[in-house]
Amino acid sequence: MTTPTPLTWLYAPGDRPDVVAKALLAGADAVIVDLEDAVAPDRKAYARAATAELLSSPQPLPVHVRVNALDGPLAEDDLRAVAPLPGVAGLRLPKVTTRAEVIRVAERAVPADGGAPALHALVESALGLEHAFAIATAHPALRGISLGEADLRADLGVRDDSGLDWARSRVVVAARAAGLAPPAQSVHPDIRDLAGLAASCARGRTLGFLGRAAIHPRQLPVIERAYLPTPAEIERAEAITEAAATDGGALALPDGRFVDKAVVEGARRVLALARRK
Repeated sequence: MTTPTPLTWLYAPGDRPDVVAKALLAGADAVIVDLEDAVAPDRKAYARAATAELLSSPQPLPVHVRVNALDGPLAEDDLRAVAPLPGVAGLRLPKVTTRAEVIRVAERAVPADGGAPALHALVESALGLEHAFAIATAHPALRGISLGEADLRADLGVRDDSGLDWARSRVVVAARAAGLAPPAQSVHPDIRDLAGLAASCARGRTLGFLGRAAIHPRQLPVIERAYLPTPAEIERAEAITEAAATDGGALALPDGRFVDKAVVEGARRVLALARRK
């Protein structure tokens, strides 16, 4: 059976193994252990060693590790330490700007037999955004692409959240065109603003995102509610798939809606998402 695409990703700092252990039990679909922004420079070596020790055995849910910047001196050590570990399901590559960076990591981290963690590119600059499709198609080991919105917002100098809508749509289209899963939204930095988080998730869902990264467990239920189909959406999807089962071509439903193959496929995705729990 195919593993469902995670809806909730929970970040935890790599230099806090106690926090990582709690994150694994917090109810997220996947955990991201961060060796980059969440770790102070003088704690980088400890974070790497602690993460390697923790993930030296298989984990009960997918765990990705965000390594340090690929153009800096720490990424090579990070990749060497964590890529082979049985508890690592994926590697998050920060601040990717070109396909060549993905290829270099894949050549280091992916053995000839293909038994390696999936790669996930984070686009965090205007240059990376311009190269989004090239990055998304850089290597078979790349399984996802998404935005790092804090850095991107600073790079673009946008004044409010709506200024990122074009960038968000760009990465959604790049992922789809490359045959990747829909990207998850970037984190909502205010952990107390749950109403704002819900509104932002609703906007992200409209733009084509699927799920979201979180920085605190209290954000997880809000993200899940926002991205799981509503009862009305499930009812509509069931009506479409039932009608399609008796008619191989385009058809009109009793309420006047026109249904073709693309609509049926969308309805099936809704039902698969609803049945994931």
